[in-house]
Amino acid sequence: MKTKKMRRLLLTVAILAIGYLGGRNNILQDITQKIPAITQSTIQQAQVSPDYQAIANCDFENGSAAYLAINNDKSQLTSADWTSEKIDYGQLDQLNRTTSATAYLSSRNLGKSEGRSRQVWHPTGWHNQPLVVNGRRITPQNRGHLIAYTISFNFDQNGHFQSGQPGSLDNPLNLATQTEYSNQKTMQIFEEKVRNALAANKKVIYKVTTVFRGNELMPRGYWVQAISTDGTLNFNDYVWNIEPGVAFDYATGRSHLDANIQVKDNHPIVKGTENTVNNIKNRF
Repeated sequence: MKTKKMRRLLLTVAILAIGYLGGRNNILQDITQKIPAITQSTIQQAQVSPDYQAIANCDFENGSAAYLAINNDKSQLTSADWTSEKIDYGQLDQLNRTTSATAYLSSRNLGKSEGRSRQVWHPTGWHNQPLVVNGRRITPQNRGHLIAYTISFNFDQNGHFQSGQPGSLDNPLNLATQTEYSNQKTMQIFEEKVRNALAANKKVIYKVTTVFRGNELMPRGYWVQAISTDGTLNFNDYVWNIEPGVAFDYATGRSHLDANIQVKDNHPIVKGTENTVNNIKNRF
């Protein structure tokens, strides 16, 4: 009798064990099946993560938009940090590359582009040889300002407020090698948002970070974010440093024609910027 009970007990334990192991196999199988989805989700999150390295590792996909929203397009700046007009310039790194600049701005820092002198500083990755793209002669590289010239008036070269000073023009801490397209089209979108806010007498914190990959000398892009003290201006975006029809070797800054490089043209025409864009083009 005891033997039969023992057999039944052993049989029950065996059935439960098989069921348990089978369940574990199903769980493991479910996890394994979900790994690709998890991996893809992680990649997508990295593309919008407010992390320098994650942004630097992103690659531009031909045909996509000229900029990418970071952190759901919400700035990581704190409006309460605004105290007075100044620009905090980051120092050049060990490769002589620009790092970042954070500007605390008011309407007193607005100026006009007319009458500015020529720039001579050569930022890292500067190899500005003219090219003909689709029948149009272009200079594929510009000296791109981190803090735009027209919102940097009344600051000296060190970013201290000083009435009567012209805008930051040829300051090595405020210049990087930027494509014509990125500088004259995409950056204009965000700079105009800042200018409009300042013209409406708002106070704005505006930060631009040049994003390099490894030891490359030409930025992969420009990380731009701003917030006004009243919260009505708030953005956080990554501007790709690209040029339609031109491929760049970011390690050196050299370029060559490549018809495969295409950009989704989603640039709005910002009212009042037409003359500004034309003036910029005439400077290079």
